[in-house]
Amino acid sequence: MTPRTRYLLPLLLLTGSLFFVSCSDDTSDSTSPSASEPSFRKDGTLTFVQSDGTPVRTIDVEIAETDAARARGLMHRRSLGYDRGMLFIMEETSRTGFWMKNTPLPLDIMFLDPDSSIINIVENTTPFSTKNIKPEAPKRYVVEVRAGFSNRFNIEPGMTVQWTRTSDPSPAS
Repeated sequence: MTPRTRYLLPLLLLTGSLFFVSCSDDTSDSTSPSASEPSFRKDGTLTFVQSDGTPVRTIDVEIAETDAARARGLMHRRSLGYDRGMLFIMEETSRTGFWMKNTPLPLDIMFLDPDSSIINIVENTTPFSTKNIKPEAPKRYVVEVRAGFSNRFNIEPGMTVQWTRTSDPSPAS
């Protein structure tokens, strides 16, 4: 083996291996939940309803009704379809706010009064922000959906939501 070949052979092997790695067939979907991302758990359905009673859009929801579930919310979720969301059920009506800590995707956050009427909507929240996002009036429920949902389906303050539980509450909720 000549000195020149001795140096070229490792270089060719390295280049070849990099080529094969870069050409590998990766069919993973970047919008799919990763192994560390919590998976969606359907606890119920929620329908947005116009003031005349006309249903606008129905989605599947996870229900967060314990302190732990409300604190966790949609943290660490990297994907959320327009057909899914999270319903937060508060123990009492208050003006406490929400934040986006550990939440990598932007959301639309809807604050609802005790009668399930939308008080206000904060659209396209900033991922990972610790800014306190507060309702304009005391709220009893909160709905979080993918950013752009409110605009896409013409969801507005004054509309109501109707929800139904499809699974028994679990201690982990």
